[in-house]
Amino acid sequence: MDVYITGSNSRLLSSELSTYLAGRYIEFHILPFSFQETISFYESTHNDRLTILQYFDRYRRMGGFPVLHTSDYEYDTAYKIVLDIYSSTILRDTIQRFHIRDIDLLERVIKFVLENIGKTFSALSIVKYFKSQFRKIDINTVYNYLHALESAYIIYKVPRYDLKGKEILKTQEKYFPGDIAFLYTLMGYKDDQISGAMESIVYLELIRRGYKVYIGKAGTKEIDFIAEKINERIYVQVSYKLAGDATIEREFSPLKG
Repeated sequence: MDVYITGSNSRLLSSELSTYLAGRYIEFHILPFSFQETISFYESTHNDRLTILQYFDRYRRMGGFPVLHTSDYEYDTAYKIVLDIYSSTILRDTIQRFHIRDIDLLERVIKFVLENIGKTFSALSIVKYFKSQFRKIDINTVYNYLHALESAYIIYKVPRYDLKGKEILKTQEKYFPGDIAFLYTLMGYKDDQISGAMESIVYLELIRRGYKVYIGKAGTKEIDFIAEKINERIYVQVSYKLAGDATIEREFSPLKG
Protein backbone atom coordinates (compact mmCIF):
# COMPACT_ATOMS: atom_id res chain seq x y z
CA MET A 1 0.00 0.00 0.00
CA ASP A 2 1.23 3.50 -0.87
CA VAL A 3 0.07 6.40 1.29
CA TYR A 4 0.53 9.95 0.01
CA ILE A 5 0.41 12.97 2.32
CA THR A 6 0.47 16.41 0.72
CA GLY A 7 1.01 19.86 2.14
CA SER A 8 1.63 23.39 0.94
CA ASN A 9 4.49 24.22 3.32
CA SER A 10 7.55 22.63 4.90
CA ARG A 11 5.93 22.14 8.31
CA LEU A 12 4.75 18.56 7.76
CA LEU A 13 8.15 16.91 7.71
CA SER A 14 9.72 19.34 10.18
CA SER A 15 7.22 18.27 12.85
CA GLU A 16 6.97 15.17 15.03
CA LEU A 17 5.52 13.25 12.08
CA SER A 18 8.95 13.07 10.44
CA THR A 19 10.33 11.49 13.62
CA TYR A 20 7.68 8.79 13.61
CA LEU A 21 8.25 8.10 9.91
CA ALA A 22 12.06 8.29 9.97
CA GLY A 23 13.49 5.99 7.33
CA ARG A 24 10.03 5.04 6.04
CA TYR A 25 9.10 7.87 3.72
CA ILE A 26 10.27 9.53 0.54
CA GLU A 27 9.78 13.28 0.15
CA PHE A 28 8.88 14.78 -3.23
CA HIS A 29 9.19 18.54 -3.60
CA ILE A 30 6.63 19.48 -6.26
CA LEU A 31 7.33 22.70 -8.14
CA PRO A 32 5.16 24.56 -10.64
CA PHE A 33 5.49 23.43 -14.26
CA SER A 34 8.82 23.69 -15.99
CA PHE A 35 8.99 25.28 -19.43
CA GLN A 36 8.89 21.86 -21.12
CA GLU A 37 6.02 20.69 -18.92
CA THR A 38 4.10 23.86 -19.78
CA ILE A 39 4.47 23.18 -23.50
CA SER A 40 3.33 19.56 -23.10
CA PHE A 41 0.37 20.55 -20.94
CA TYR A 42 -0.66 23.39 -23.26
CA GLU A 43 -0.58 21.11 -26.30
CA SER A 44 -2.65 18.49 -24.50
CA THR A 45 -5.42 21.01 -23.73
CA HIS A 46 -5.35 23.17 -26.88
CA ASN A 47 -5.78 22.45 -30.54
CA ASP A 48 -3.36 25.13 -31.69
CA ARG A 49 0.44 25.08 -31.58
CA LEU A 50 2.74 28.01 -30.88
CA THR A 51 6.31 28.70 -31.88
CA ILE A 52 9.00 28.07 -29.25
CA LEU A 53 9.43 31.82 -28.75
CA GLN A 54 5.67 32.27 -28.26
CA TYR A 55 5.67 29.46 -25.72
CA PHE A 56 8.58 31.01 -23.84
CA ASP A 57 7.09 34.50 -23.87
CA ARG A 58 3.91 33.04 -22.39
CA TYR A 59 5.87 31.08 -19.78
CA ARG A 60 8.06 34.04 -18.88
CA ARG A 61 4.99 36.18 -18.21
CA MET A 62 2.64 33.60 -16.67
CA GLY A 63 4.90 31.14 -14.91
CA GLY A 64 4.16 27.50 -14.26
CA PHE A 65 0.94 27.28 -12.26
CA PRO A 66 -1.03 24.61 -14.19
CA VAL A 67 -4.38 26.38 -13.87
CA LEU A 68 -3.09 29.32 -15.93
CA HIS A 69 -2.49 27.06 -18.91
CA THR A 70 -5.88 25.38 -19.02
CA SER A 71 -7.32 28.26 -21.04
CA ASP A 72 -6.15 31.27 -23.04
CA TYR A 73 -6.25 33.70 -20.15
CA GLU A 74 -5.30 37.31 -20.65
CA TYR A 75 -2.47 38.40 -18.35
CA ASP A 76 -4.75 40.48 -16.11
CA THR A 77 -7.05 37.51 -15.55
CA ALA A 78 -4.12 35.17 -14.94
CA TYR A 79 -2.65 37.48 -12.32
CA LYS A 80 -5.99 37.68 -10.52
CA ILE A 81 -5.94 33.88 -10.26
CA VAL A 82 -2.36 33.94 -8.95
CA LEU A 83 -3.32 36.63 -6.44
CA ASP A 84 -5.93 34.24 -5.01
CA ILE A 85 -3.27 31.52 -4.74
CA TYR A 86 -0.86 33.95 -3.10
CA SER A 87 -3.46 35.38 -0.69
CA SER A 88 -4.57 31.97 0.56
CA THR A 89 -0.95 30.84 0.98
CA ILE A 90 0.01 33.99 2.87
CA LEU A 91 -3.00 33.70 5.18
CA ARG A 92 -2.81 29.98 5.89
CA ASP A 93 0.89 29.12 5.70
CA THR A 94 2.46 32.37 6.86
CA ILE A 95 0.22 34.70 8.88
CA GLN A 96 -1.75 32.05 10.75
CA ARG A 97 1.06 29.52 11.13
CA PHE A 98 3.65 32.01 12.42
CA HIS A 99 1.15 34.24 14.26
CA ILE A 100 2.22 37.34 12.35
CA ARG A 101 0.35 40.43 13.51
CA ASP A 102 1.82 43.22 11.40
CA ILE A 103 0.53 42.07 8.02
CA ASP A 104 1.32 45.37 6.35
CA LEU A 105 4.97 45.05 7.34
CA LEU A 106 5.08 41.48 6.04
CA GLU A 107 3.69 42.64 2.70
CA ARG A 108 6.33 45.36 2.54
CA VAL A 109 9.08 42.82 3.15
CA ILE A 110 7.71 40.65 0.33
CA LYS A 111 7.65 43.60 -2.04
CA PHE A 112 11.20 44.57 -1.09
CA VAL A 113 12.35 41.04 -1.95
CA LEU A 114 10.54 41.08 -5.30
CA GLU A 115 11.73 44.57 -6.12
CA ASN A 116 15.29 43.31 -5.68
CA ILE A 117 14.96 40.02 -7.53
CA GLY A 118 18.31 39.04 -8.97
CA LYS A 119 20.22 41.34 -6.61
CA THR A 120 22.18 40.39 -3.50
CA PHE A 121 21.10 41.88 -0.19
CA SER A 122 20.95 41.03 3.50
CA ALA A 123 18.39 41.29 6.27
CA LEU A 124 20.26 44.38 7.44
CA SER A 125 19.64 45.94 4.00
CA ILE A 126 15.91 45.54 4.60
CA VAL A 127 16.17 47.12 8.05
CA LYS A 128 18.05 50.11 6.61
CA TYR A 129 15.53 50.47 3.81
CA PHE A 130 12.61 50.59 6.24
CA LYS A 131 14.49 53.07 8.39
CA SER A 132 14.79 55.35 5.35
CA GLN A 133 11.01 55.02 4.98
CA PHE A 134 10.52 55.95 8.66
CA ARG A 135 9.34 52.42 9.51
CA LYS A 136 10.95 50.66 12.46
CA ILE A 137 11.73 46.96 12.22
CA ASP A 138 14.40 44.93 13.98
CA ILE A 139 16.63 42.45 12.20
CA ASN A 140 15.23 39.40 14.03
CA THR A 141 11.74 40.23 12.76
CA VAL A 142 13.11 40.41 9.21
CA TYR A 143 14.75 37.01 9.61
CA ASN A 144 11.50 35.58 11.00
CA TYR A 145 9.47 37.00 8.11
CA LEU A 146 11.91 35.69 5.51
CA HIS A 147 11.91 32.26 7.17
CA ALA A 148 8.10 32.22 7.18
CA LEU A 149 7.99 33.09 3.48
CA GLU A 150 10.56 30.41 2.67
CA SER A 151 8.61 27.81 4.65
CA ALA A 152 5.52 28.57 2.55
CA TYR A 153 7.59 28.33 -0.67
CA ILE A 154 6.69 31.88 -1.62
CA ILE A 155 10.38 32.71 -1.88
CA TYR A 156 13.64 30.76 -2.08
CA LYS A 157 16.94 31.85 -0.57
CA VAL A 158 20.15 31.28 -2.52
CA PRO A 159 23.34 31.62 -0.41
CA ARG A 160 26.66 32.91 -1.77
CA TYR A 161 29.66 30.64 -2.18
CA ASP A 162 33.19 32.05 -2.15
CA LEU A 163 35.18 30.13 -4.77
CA LYS A 164 38.53 31.28 -3.42
CA GLY A 165 37.79 30.72 0.25
CA LYS A 166 35.68 27.62 -0.55
CA GLU A 167 33.04 28.53 1.99
CA ILE A 168 29.39 29.52 2.12
CA LEU A 169 29.04 33.18 3.04
CA LYS A 170 26.49 34.23 5.66
CA THR A 171 25.33 37.51 4.11
CA GLN A 172 24.29 39.02 0.78
CA GLU A 173 22.07 36.23 -0.48
CA LYS A 174 19.65 36.37 -3.38
CA TYR A 175 15.95 35.56 -3.13
CA PHE A 176 13.69 34.34 -5.90
CA PRO A 177 9.90 33.87 -5.97
CA GLY A 178 8.40 30.38 -5.90
CA ASP A 179 6.94 31.15 -9.31
CA ILE A 180 7.64 34.07 -11.60
CA ALA A 181 3.93 34.89 -11.72
CA PHE A 182 4.18 36.09 -8.10
CA LEU A 183 6.51 38.87 -9.26
CA TYR A 184 4.15 40.27 -11.90
CA THR A 185 1.04 39.72 -9.78
CA LEU A 186 2.36 41.78 -6.86
CA MET A 187 4.64 44.25 -8.62
CA GLY A 188 3.14 44.62 -12.09
CA TYR A 189 5.08 43.99 -15.29
CA LYS A 190 8.14 46.15 -15.91
CA ASP A 191 10.74 45.74 -18.64
CA ASP A 192 13.61 46.40 -16.23
CA GLN A 193 12.68 43.26 -14.26
CA ILE A 194 13.47 40.90 -17.11
CA SER A 195 17.05 40.09 -16.04
CA GLY A 196 15.96 39.11 -12.53
CA ALA A 197 12.97 37.22 -13.94
CA MET A 198 15.24 35.21 -16.23
CA GLU A 199 17.50 34.34 -13.30
CA SER A 200 14.44 33.22 -11.34
CA ILE A 201 13.33 30.89 -14.14
CA VAL A 202 16.82 29.38 -14.44
CA TYR A 203 17.14 28.95 -10.67
CA LEU A 204 13.85 27.04 -10.43
CA GLU A 205 14.91 24.84 -13.35
CA LEU A 206 18.18 23.99 -11.62
CA ILE A 207 16.52 22.93 -8.36
CA ARG A 208 13.89 21.09 -10.39
CA ARG A 209 16.74 19.05 -11.85
CA GLY A 210 18.02 18.21 -8.40
CA TYR A 211 20.92 20.64 -8.07
CA LYS A 212 21.96 22.40 -4.90
CA VAL A 213 22.39 26.00 -5.99
CA TYR A 214 24.60 28.87 -4.84
CA ILE A 215 25.60 32.30 -6.09
CA GLY A 216 29.28 32.28 -6.96
CA LYS A 217 31.70 34.91 -5.63
CA ALA A 218 35.00 35.03 -7.51
CA GLY A 219 36.92 37.95 -6.01
CA THR A 220 34.98 41.06 -7.00
CA LYS A 221 33.07 39.23 -9.73
CA GLU A 222 29.89 37.19 -9.53
CA ILE A 223 28.82 33.94 -11.14
CA ASP A 224 25.06 33.84 -11.30
CA PHE A 225 24.77 30.22 -10.21
CA ILE A 226 26.98 27.38 -9.07
CA ALA A 227 24.90 24.20 -9.26
CA GLU A 228 26.09 20.98 -7.61
CA LYS A 229 25.13 17.33 -7.58
CA ILE A 230 27.17 14.34 -6.47
CA ASN A 231 30.43 14.48 -8.46
CA GLU A 232 29.10 17.26 -10.66
CA ARG A 233 29.40 21.03 -10.62
CA ILE A 234 28.24 23.45 -13.30
CA TYR A 235 28.57 27.22 -13.61
CA VAL A 236 25.70 29.20 -15.08
CA GLN A 237 25.55 32.79 -16.28
CA VAL A 238 22.15 34.24 -17.17
CA SER A 239 21.75 37.10 -19.62
CA TYR A 240 18.71 38.25 -21.55
CA LYS A 241 20.81 39.76 -24.34
CA LEU A 242 24.52 39.63 -25.14
CA ALA A 243 24.43 43.10 -26.64
CA GLY A 244 27.99 44.16 -27.33
CA ASP A 245 31.51 43.24 -26.30
CA ALA A 246 31.19 44.85 -22.87
CA THR A 247 28.23 42.64 -21.93
CA ILE A 248 29.97 39.53 -23.25
CA GLU A 249 33.10 40.35 -21.25
CA ARG A 250 31.06 41.00 -18.09
CA GLU A 251 29.22 37.69 -18.35
CA PHE A 252 32.15 35.46 -19.29
CA SER A 253 35.04 37.00 -17.37
CA PRO A 254 34.04 35.44 -13.99
CA LEU A 255 34.30 32.00 -15.63
CA LYS A 256 37.89 32.50 -16.80
CA GLY A 257 40.92 31.42 -14.87
